[in-house]
Amino acid sequence: MSSLPRRLLVTSALPYANGQIHIGHLVEYVQTDIWVRFQRMRGHEVHYVGADDTHGTPIMLRAEKEGITPKELIANVWKEHKRDFDDFLISFDNYYTTDSPENEKLSQSIYIKLCDAGLIEKRAIEQAYDPVKEMFLPDRFIKGECPKCGAKDQYGDSCEKCGATYSPVDLKNPYSVASGATPIKKVSDHYFFKLSDPRCESFLREWTQVKTPLQTEARNKMKEWVGEAGDSKLGDWDISRDAPYFGFEIPDAPGKYFYVWLDAPIGYYASFLNYCQQKGLNFEEWVKPNTTTEQYHFIGKDILYFHTLFWPATLHFAGYRTPTNVFAHGFLTVDGEKMSKSRGTLISAHSVIESGFNPEWFRYYFATKLNDSMEDLDLNLQDFVARVNSDLLGKYINIASRSAGFLVKRFAGVVSDEAMDHPLLTEIRGASEKIAALYEGREFAKALRSVMELADKVNAFVDENKPWEIAKDSEREADLQRVCSVTLEAFRALSLYLKPVLPKVAEGVETFLSLKPMHWEDINTPLSSQHPIQAYQHLMTRVEPTQIDSLLAANL
Repeated sequence: MSSLPRRLLVTSALPYANGQIHIGHLVEYVQTDIWVRFQRMRGHEVHYVGADDTHGTPIMLRAEKEGITPKELIANVWKEHKRDFDDFLISFDNYYTTDSPENEKLSQSIYIKLCDAGLIEKRAIEQAYDPVKEMFLPDRFIKGECPKCGAKDQYGDSCEKCGATYSPVDLKNPYSVASGATPIKKVSDHYFFKLSDPRCESFLREWTQVKTPLQTEARNKMKEWVGEAGDSKLGDWDISRDAPYFGFEIPDAPGKYFYVWLDAPIGYYASFLNYCQQKGLNFEEWVKPNTTTEQYHFIGKDILYFHTLFWPATLHFAGYRTPTNVFAHGFLTVDGEKMSKSRGTLISAHSVIESGFNPEWFRYYFATKLNDSMEDLDLNLQDFVARVNSDLLGKYINIASRSAGFLVKRFAGVVSDEAMDHPLLTEIRGASEKIAALYEGREFAKALRSVMELADKVNAFVDENKPWEIAKDSEREADLQRVCSVTLEAFRALSLYLKPVLPKVAEGVETFLSLKPMHWEDINTPLSSQHPIQAYQHLMTRVEPTQIDSLLAANL
């Protein structure tokens, strides 16, 4: 793997400012954060930015219901989201909001550039309109009977019972979710991004199928849309909404607002621009075409369409660089089932902390499930308890507690320099590039499996040498120091490998072993007799099965 310094801009999807962060969301932020922390350990220049997605009808209606303004609502939710991300050690360099002056300016600028490119078209369309609220209704704010199977209380775009998709105007006996009134049909001028333009089709076919190393599942999915020349299924994208609407007004179009999915991804750049202004970085250098910087988006597979079609096309035809890659992950289930409020498995991030859980337990468990595919992953609560206790406490933390005491009590915390060349340590250090390649490729499950296999070998070394037996023989002091030194140096190396996943534990290890913050290249810089270790302090506690019951009860 190349060790040349890289410059990376990394984002996670923007959580909507209309609800709590739950553990399903956290899969993505943990995945991104592990990758970002690894890249920082490799010595690369990495900037990780995010923001709350704050615009749209749901925000407006919730604020109205709570008797506050939309801006007050999103400010309150931002604080909650930021608290949850901090609790789970998500290391954003800048966490912002899409309702920002930077985002408004960028969105309007990009829109004008798309107009200049001849890719924006105004046309009249017929929509559902709530005569009580005096507003056009998004698909999800209309319910009625499915036109295919007759199921009641189905949304305006798809039926959850039979799976059919349709237009809101096709619903039988429709009603407005906002007021309960029967919607009427009303014509309004809307603005469309012409994805069906041959230029867009050609660009997206090249970008998704040739230029960008998308995941196989993502590339195949996009091929269904971009097709072959003359066989595209891309339709034009409605990027406008009518007042009343909480968002940015479209230039020279009074009463028309950008659809949230137009300005939300631009919010990535707005957050980064805000960060650049704080840090004195050159924003244009990162976003111009043909830049040598890299840009990566981590997302859920449900928003793949927006990030691999709309977003790159928006960027390209507005004169910006396109993403280096987009990484999609699957959904989280709990005990093999979709998360459920009634079963207490729609677990909020804050309830995890309030219930006394160590967030690094979840970071580790999610990492043992994550790979470079879009397959779903399951949080099996019994397996969670067993895996954390077995791997982190039984295999990893146990190594330090089995050796540190002897070194501190018998040798003033000084390791044996001669022991640092032991074959076991050579083997552990030799795994560095293999594990690095797995982290780079987002194969976190394989990386951690490799680390735990090494931990097994260290524990076997301890069991074979039995330092507690050696300690009974006063004539074997040198052997005791050697065995404990090998063991503790192995623990240091394993801690370095686990640092992207367990940053707080790694911080504790650095203090305990009298180390500066560990970087990947430090794998070959062993412990030294010149820096005595400190007395061992507990680095992590076990998960108790009763804690699971408390967590589920807290989410009912």
